[in-house]
Amino acid sequence: MQTKIAYLSLGSNMGQRFDYIDAALEHIDKHHMIKVVKKSSYYETEPWGYKEQKAFINVCVEIETELSPMNLLKELQSIEKQLDRVRDVHWGPRTIDIDILLYDELDIDTSILKIPHPRMTEREFVLVPLKEINEQIMINNRLIDLYLDEIEKQGVKKIDNE
Repeated sequence: MQTKIAYLSLGSNMGQRFDYIDAALEHIDKHHMIKVVKKSSYYETEPWGYKEQKAFINVCVEIETELSPMNLLKELQSIEKQLDRVRDVHWGPRTIDIDILLYDELDIDTSILKIPHPRMTEREFVLVPLKEINEQIMINNRLIDLYLDEIEKQGVKKIDNE
């Protein structure tokens, strides 16, 4: 298969949040059919959806992959499982969450996978780090800035991983 460009969002709000993000990135980059090309800064954000939980650390990455979208999803879910991801509460606390935001210019709408990610344009914690990587990304034929101008600000702040 030819190499494709995809964008991922990673988030953690349990335990050593930076360690979970870094471990997930290491697992992703070690895969022989995935290469991390660019990584955003770390951002701390208030929880979205279910509010009674610790703040999240979020990053976005651009990857090159030879995996199909479905096989990429399976690999990312396997990494989440290795890093103790439990799916108890919808939008609840998690050690690691890895979402496929965009994959090439594909539109996919299945019960298991939706690309572009259906709620990414509503989430400042996705759009801000994604814009840092590539401010020219088109989502549904619109630039990121247009979405950022329209959404409620959620207090996304850039932080250092000390």
